[in-house]
Amino acid sequence: MSGWEHLERPGPDAVAVGGIEVRRGSRVRLRPRAGGDVFDVALAGRVAVVQSIEQDTDERVHLVVALEDDPGRDVGPARSLGHRFFFAPGEVEPLGPGEAPDRPARRILVAGIGNVFLGDDGFGVALAARLARCALPPGVEVADFGIRGMDLAYALGDGYDAAVLLDAAPRGEPPGTLTVIEPEIEDGEVAVDAHGMDPVKVLALARALGGSPPRTLVVACEPRTRMSGDDPHLVADLSEPVRLALDAGVRLVMSVLEELATEKEVRPS
Repeated sequence: MSGWEHLERPGPDAVAVGGIEVRRGSRVRLRPRAGGDVFDVALAGRVAVVQSIEQDTDERVHLVVALEDDPGRDVGPARSLGHRFFFAPGEVEPLGPGEAPDRPARRILVAGIGNVFLGDDGFGVALAARLARCALPPGVEVADFGIRGMDLAYALGDGYDAAVLLDAAPRGEPPGTLTVIEPEIEDGEVAVDAHGMDPVKVLALARALGGSPPRTLVVACEPRTRMSGDDPHLVADLSEPVRLALDAGVRLVMSVLEELATEKEVRPS
């Protein structure tokens, strides 16, 4: 079989997901793998319809789906960008024909932020990576936003019920100290930096873009190393007290998520 013939070979008519047959026209809820990109964060929990089942040259099966509530869903089969998405069978949850596309009770974004090349500023990214490997409550989505302030601002306006930002923040405490902060945007004009990752500025940017940011908490760690982009040397490692705080950070975030999921009050430090 030639390469072109291999590429044009049709995929299977159906695949089994959790013992349920999924084929063209099946309704599924999207469950992207943890630690994915911004698109995975935006699509997690959405309901989609399988447009086709395709198989690549490595024999891997992909479900090509279109969002059920996408007004342009019908142009998906025409391979229009932004209207069709590829997911592995293990990244979807089959829905019955009459099953309501319910979402988890509360949809919560956990966002790791910071620059991994500026020493302890990479705390939030490192903590997000650990959380992505944990069993998380339903409705919780973890993503690494790094220094992409604009992406985070758009994500905060995507209908989340709450958000937890993971960051390094100097507050005059011993290095490695963890605190929970609830930032607030003061009334009036706020300086907006599209490339900054200061939580208050990101929330202001989300509001300036026409979004309505959800209640947002920051799990912050006191850094030992404080660097700027002007430093002649880059440091891609966390200091020892900040690195040792990661396990406690996982436990703290889990407790915050539990309280947010049950709508209990989380008291900022």
